[in-house]
Order: sequence, then structure tokens, then C-alpha cells
Amino acid sequence: MTDPGQGDNPGVIREPIPITTAFDFPDWTIEHWVGPCFGLIVRSMGFGNNFKAGFRSLAKTEMVEYTRLLEDSRREAINRLVGHAIALGANGIVGMRFDSSEIGGQFTEIVAYGTGVIVRAPSAPVPPPPTV
Repeated sequence: MTDPGQGDNPGVIREPIPITTAFDFPDWTIEHWVGPCFGLIVRSMGFGNNFKAGFRSLAKTEMVEYTRLLEDSRREAINRLVGHAIALGANGIVGMRFDSSEIGGQFTEIVAYGTGVIVRAPSAPVPPPPTV
């Protein structure tokens, strides 16, 4: 198996560390659970995009302005999640999830969260046991 964070599919977001929504990486060893980590972003649509999206809603079509905003926000939340996990010493994230909420009717909060772990690939050498 190759690094779960990498792939050959075009359009796939590649992260510097492997991330999964599952609670393990098949064939990989989780050596240590570092702890919870998250990435948070709060965004506003802005007047111009809100105005354009309002007209699109009348036509009952996709509001691409909101789609772009949420997609960009999720990517940024993942980037911040990865940064937090690395700062904690993790080299992988398991159980990754998104959550979102609205603040005051004008702002959208997106959080990406998971558990930072230290993982070892199946081909990586097993570290020697600690000496006593």
C-alpha cells in the first residue's frame, strides 16, 4: 500500500501527512495517539457575492459563490488541521471530520478535526525497543 495521503488521481488534494476518516490506516501501525487536533476558519460571503447569490436563488440554481466559499473554507480548515497536528508532533490524522455553523446570520464557521497519531508505514523499519 502507498502513503494514504498520496495518490495519482487528478484533482485529489494531497496533504503532507496522511489523513483518514477511519480510525486506522490498513496495513499501517499506529504507534502513538498524540491527541485531538483541529483547524478552524470563520468566513463572510461579502456584499457583492451575497447579492449575486440572491439572484441565483430566485432562479433555483446552484449558488456557485457559496459553493466556492465553502470549498475554499474546507481546504483552509484542513490546512490548519494539518498544521496543528504537525505542531503536536503527529505524522498522521485519523477520524477526520468537518463541522460547520452559522454565526449571527452573516458568518460561517468551518472546523476540521481529528486525532493526531504517529504512524509507521508497513515498509518502514521497526524501531528498536527502548533499553532499560
